[in-house]
Amino acid sequence: MTAHADARTEARTGPPAGARTGARAARGISPNLALDQLVAERQARGERITHLGFGESRLPVFPPLAERLAEGASRNAYGPVAGGPGVRAAAAGYFTRRGLETDPAQVIVAPGSKALLLALQLVEPGDVFLPAPCWVTYQPQATLAGKRAFGVPVPEHCGGVPDPGALRTAVRAARAEGHHPRLVVLTLPDNPTGTLAPPETVREVCAVAEEEDLLVVSDEIYRDILHESAPPFLSPAEVVPERTVVVTGLSKSLALGGWRIGVARFPAGPAGERMCGDVASVASEMWSTLAGPMQAVAEYAFAEPPELLERLRRDARLHGAVAGAVHDIVVTAGAACRPPTGGFYVYPDFGPVRERLARKGVVDGESLQSHLIEELGIAVLAGVHFGDARDALRFRAATSMLYGRTPDEQRAAQEADRPLELPHIAGALAAIERGFTALTAG
Repeated sequence: MTAHADARTEARTGPPAGARTGARAARGISPNLALDQLVAERQARGERITHLGFGESRLPVFPPLAERLAEGASRNAYGPVAGGPGVRAAAAGYFTRRGLETDPAQVIVAPGSKALLLALQLVEPGDVFLPAPCWVTYQPQATLAGKRAFGVPVPEHCGGVPDPGALRTAVRAARAEGHHPRLVVLTLPDNPTGTLAPPETVREVCAVAEEEDLLVVSDEIYRDILHESAPPFLSPAEVVPERTVVVTGLSKSLALGGWRIGVARFPAGPAGERMCGDVASVASEMWSTLAGPMQAVAEYAFAEPPELLERLRRDARLHGAVAGAVHDIVVTAGAACRPPTGGFYVYPDFGPVRERLARKGVVDGESLQSHLIEELGIAVLAGVHFGDARDALRFRAATSMLYGRTPDEQRAAQEADRPLELPHIAGALAAIERGFTALTAG
């Protein structure tokens, strides 16, 4: 069965058998976090593993951010649930500068965009449609919220958005079967494929959302990590503003995953006010408010002073250079792979060399992931965890893990005009090349 046939089947039936079930979603640790923990334990025992399995930007904290954190240490009161006036105004300015005129009242800040995504799933009734593949958390969150999640295949040229025609077909089929389509999630740029949907594709998906009365949830946490090769960025909130919620955060662009800072922008008007109020109600019972010191950080970051924008520019160039190098390696080894245009991922498909891999006992995503770490010392996360078919020979490689093991190495990667020539990055890329050459040899 081809990858596209797999995806078409999934669009009708929901996530494939290899995806996490609702029970596992409620009990188990998310597979990317579990893999990162496993790799850390094995590296601590002295094993040499090239870690491509975790979606974290391994870069040092930008010093002015640490200064704002220290200055905010005295903010030990709870404060408003949606965030203080200063941080909401700064976030509103961030969106406005990107063509989305925003009032601070449309904004909620939270401990990570993940919390906001779950809160939105809890308050908005109806079933959810996801691009296939997609980030590992979307489907389990839908399950926790009592929803059915339907995977819809992505187009040939990009990930992060369902194919518009397939989305229309899937929504109508689900409605005919008695389900209740309500939300569609987009990721711009995408995790796991590392690609950005071009404006024409975003417009087509938004047209389907209007036709079928869907709420668009646009996860734009990688928006500020666009490569030079990226198409122009178009947010669904520019196309269908009355039916789009945008979520973003500082975990990826500023390497602040452990600080947990996220923000959501709701539509203007009564419907948006209702959603914003409902999410704030959930927030009041779930996380109370974003920690005061983190609000001080976010207020500075979303104001985007010149020194921060320069840091973002240099980091985006680094992400693009290393992701591009890994893309070239996997393609040379025989994989099919979309060129990365945003974020720090590649998503190769080793289906073209399936027969060679089968002779080594690699017959599906899980066995490919296992073979790579056990035999070749390369940690990746199999496509099945992203809603891909069980027998798909695809995985996500997080190239941001290659910038160095020490802060000094990471800072050198940030500052280098030619980061691929740094000894520690060149060495890591050489190890990856040896591994994938060995994988497909014979």
